[in-house]
Amino acid sequence: MERLEIQRIEKEKWLQLEEKDLGRRNEELDELNLLEGCFPEAERLKHDTRLLSQWKHYIQCDGSPDPSISQEINTFISLWREETNETFEEVIAKSKLVLNQASTLADLDSGNMEKIIRDENVTLYVWANLKKNPRYRSVRFSGTQIGFEIPRILATSDIALRLLHTHYDHVSPLHPVLTPVPKEERTSTVTELVRDEVKNVEEAISKEDQEETKQQESGSNIILEEEIKVEEQDDIEVQKILKEGLQKYTYPPETTEEFETENAFPPIEVTLEVHENVIFFEDPIVVRWDTEGKRWKTDGISKVSYNPEERLITFSLETFGPVTLIQDTHINMPYQSWELRPLGVNTVLLTVTTVFTEIQIQIKENLCMLASIKLRNKEHFSILEGKWMPPVPFIIALKAAGLNIFPTGHSHFYVVINHKVPLVEMKAYRQMALLSSAFAFGWSKWNLLCNSTKVVVKVREHLTKEPMNPDWDLLMFSGDRAQRLKIDEDSQTFSEALKEETEFHSTLYHMVKDFASEEAMEKVSSSDCQFIDCVCQMLLSTRLLSYS
Repeated sequence: MERLEIQRIEKEKWLQLEEKDLGRRNEELDELNLLEGCFPEAERLKHDTRLLSQWKHYIQCDGSPDPSISQEINTFISLWREETNETFEEVIAKSKLVLNQASTLADLDSGNMEKIIRDENVTLYVWANLKKNPRYRSVRFSGTQIGFEIPRILATSDIALRLLHTHYDHVSPLHPVLTPVPKEERTSTVTELVRDEVKNVEEAISKEDQEETKQQESGSNIILEEEIKVEEQDDIEVQKILKEGLQKYTYPPETTEEFETENAFPPIEVTLEVHENVIFFEDPIVVRWDTEGKRWKTDGISKVSYNPEERLITFSLETFGPVTLIQDTHINMPYQSWELRPLGVNTVLLTVTTVFTEIQIQIKENLCMLASIKLRNKEHFSILEGKWMPPVPFIIALKAAGLNIFPTGHSHFYVVINHKVPLVEMKAYRQMALLSSAFAFGWSKWNLLCNSTKVVVKVREHLTKEPMNPDWDLLMFSGDRAQRLKIDEDSQTFSEALKEETEFHSTLYHMVKDFASEEAMEKVSSSDCQFIDCVCQMLLSTRLLSYS
């Protein structure tokens, strides 16, 4: 009887709290609606900034296209193509000049020619076999570790080798291509580079659901997006020196009947330096571009070895053509933990910890910066550190450097995730961004155990470097109701029981406001709208609540 009486009292108290919550729901939602007016205001300011940038570009009148307007880029390329003959003649003239100077560029030891031309994003290596000495089969470009071990038949031929090293992918298609593959070949099949921009969480997950349905109906295995990330690219080509000039040389040739030995055209050993700005968390995979199939493939490549200390990779290549180094796009997903904490006025630090790395991103006003990277608990320098960028260019730059913590619409096909209802997730991110200037939020293990309609986060007031209250509170949010939980991170079992002397609220914002200091709420109310929008965009892009 005593137990039943306790349950009756608890139920009555629960109903009273629900009634009180319903009574003030409209008032709280109206206040939240006013506060979230910062998001359309931030969009308006971004639009005005774009218009000003376009106007400044227009009044320059230098003939160059605006990179933000695709129509101008397309027009510029079309006009450029019409000038092909003129440009080609200029290239031929420069090629003749290079050939005429070949003797002056000859290596003193081998007597062969080599030339390196560097740019910010491209490096061109050229080697010409002037002496045709079969003893010199090892090609190493001076000042680098890059080179080849060529077979005897090439060492005695009139050939030139060209290696074009780019820091970007200019070969893969610009958009994902649906490629049906047998199940057993799925792990070795490679598709194209990520080109997605930051998406709204609702749109992304609704697309996931549609694609999942289509896949189940078709009953076939389809790669909906990339399994890999192209990090660097090298285009290796052999040209034969004839009287008419340089002609492309196919190795091995299509017909080999005139050659006596069976292995007259063995694989070429290639050594490449991995660019210091690119991070590989595991040994990179070498792939070559299949022109006919329009995809990256691993066949025709053997004897791959990687030296991570010297950042050198060596492999044997059966034929020349574009090659690149890749790694799994989702190697850093799911995350192990995360934390968002204030650093000062309109400034926060987002820390994401994965199996391989800890990435810290500083957000200040409407810009983002890579603050630090740790690899296996050791600091790792990146050229991106200290560079402030808007969110979208920042995300693209991180992904290009191999630091991908930004799921796409198809990432759930490759990562086991803690799925949350999109609307709940988006509401949580928006309200966390509103509060981020005075409150720290963090990962909670209980977020894994509550169902998909609810999220659980840690929160505490954070006005100084060392918060006055180091203890975290646990908040559970379902999109239309927030509550403080009785349990903590060290509890043995999960429970939705309400913390003593606390109430329900309709929003995460008002739940935090219930126990916040006046100073903290004043700091929240004075936050810049572009800062709030930027924090929200990074939370939506990383999707911490579903991918941790």
